[in-house]
Amino acid sequence: MSGPARRRRNPEADIQRAIVELLRVVLPRGAIVHHSRNEERSGGDEARRRQAIAVGMGIHPGFSDVIVLAGGRVLFLEVKAPRGSLSAAQEAFRDDVLAQGHGWALVRSPDDTLAALAANGFRTRLASVP
Repeated sequence: MSGPARRRRNPEADIQRAIVELLRVVLPRGAIVHHSRNEERSGGDEARRRQAIAVGMGIHPGFSDVIVLAGGRVLFLEVKAPRGSLSAAQEAFRDDVLAQGHGWALVRSPDDTLAALAANGFRTRLASVP
């Protein structure tokens, strides 16, 4: 089998799409939600070449999946599937971000994302954030 019928299921990607959709709805106008593609995981020599180029252009190991900028605040979101865990590079990135006074959260669902927004002082268009 080839093409769409053979695509591997990616729970983290599904969760991230739901989170980004939520952020686009609940954040105030003008908020920036950005996904930074960090790594090339498949493709052999070509993927290694693309990754080397990306590293040379400033890819940072462990960089979070989603960055939210709104109301003068910055929040880095690391999206994981229910059983996913942080890599050493992601832990180091988290520690560096927090040491600089920025927000960082591990999120596994849209509900986790709403809680992270509230915990980091983000205003939303919702009447109340859990």
